[in-house]
Amino acid sequence: MTAAAFSTLFLAAVALALALETWLALRHVACVRAHREAVPQAFAGRIGVEAHRRAADYTIAHTRLSIAASVASAVVVVALTLGGGLERFADATGRIPAGPLAQDLALGVAVVVAFAAVSLPFSAWRTFVVEARFGFNRTSLATWLADLAKGTLVAAVLGAPLFAAVVALMGAAGALWWIAAWAVWTGFQFLVAWAWPTFIAPLFNRFTPLPEGPMRTRIEALVARCGFTSGGLFLMDGSKRSSHGNAYFTGLGRAKRIVLFDTLSQRLSLDETEAVLAHELGHFKLRHIAKRLAWSAAASLAVFALLAWLAASPWFWEGLGVAFRPGRDGIALVLFALALPSFTFLLAPLSSWYSRRHEYEADAFAASHASGRAMVSALVRLYEDNAATLTPDPLHSAFYDSHPPAALRVARLEALLAAPAAA
Repeated sequence: MTAAAFSTLFLAAVALALALETWLALRHVACVRAHREAVPQAFAGRIGVEAHRRAADYTIAHTRLSIAASVASAVVVVALTLGGGLERFADATGRIPAGPLAQDLALGVAVVVAFAAVSLPFSAWRTFVVEARFGFNRTSLATWLADLAKGTLVAAVLGAPLFAAVVALMGAAGALWWIAAWAVWTGFQFLVAWAWPTFIAPLFNRFTPLPEGPMRTRIEALVARCGFTSGGLFLMDGSKRSSHGNAYFTGLGRAKRIVLFDTLSQRLSLDETEAVLAHELGHFKLRHIAKRLAWSAAASLAVFALLAWLAASPWFWEGLGVAFRPGRDGIALVLFALALPSFTFLLAPLSSWYSRRHEYEADAFAASHASGRAMVSALVRLYEDNAATLTPDPLHSAFYDSHPPAALRVARLEALLAAPAAA
């Protein structure tokens, strides 16, 4: 392939991905707006009209912001590649009186800063305008800035060594360097999954053991029934930043934790809380996390093999606006990271479908190990409290959503509950 041909292909991929993303978002906005005034029949009597309208307006506001953010991100990608931005960064870092590895690290930092300069205003607007407008934001400017500083530090401590390791292997591990790099990357993924609940998450939130009482007793009984061994049951101070509620299971090995947002524990009944946690435990018992890690490892192996081929191809560099520089392997890695999302965008529905399948399975697990009725009422309450739309555009949902639409999810649970009676 020639550099000119790849430039055309890349630009077409960026344009197609952005056009499709925008079209799906506009479809979503139109669908939500069209159903704003009427609560779906399946939720009549469960969710009020005002709550339904609020969810519609919240969804529309978030979707419109996402369109603007996507356009800005695409502009940055094109500016850094075909616009010559990365070529200028490569020239500038190449003059640093240090070895190629240090120069490539500086290049990586420059690219991250460029993206941050564009993305941070959208993040601030989402938090202090959109979330605040709908009564969800509880984050102060000081907390937001502190989170930004801590997030930057964590990214540097974790990301810089990983980037340096991959670049070093590209230059020193021979023709099959990509296998070694894949092994490092996979090990890193497992390390972060293990370390997150114990060492990283506490930098941002306070986790306190769930106090003794009826809730702890119920959850411990549920955990015992499911044969789950964890590193503890914790309440997280989610209310410090948002009024959204959630619960999740995190960690690997002995570092596994069950975490409830304090906002969730305040809104759900004991039966509903038990059902929500049974759903989360279902992901563990059905090996969803292990399956996703395995799929991720397999996909990343293919990605590294592709990177190895492209990094040695001058047309790849030149087609993205950068002169071929043997020995500056970090440039190839950055170029690859910039270009890949536009070419893999059309694969998003496969990941979404796989995730939704797991959600249905976890719902069924919850219905069999806790109260199915409580699971339904908990979902309805969470949809209402979090202002999640009940009427998403079906195509947008199929493309993006990791969880099934509310109506389908509740209908599936109610069908499971009706099955024994029907039999």
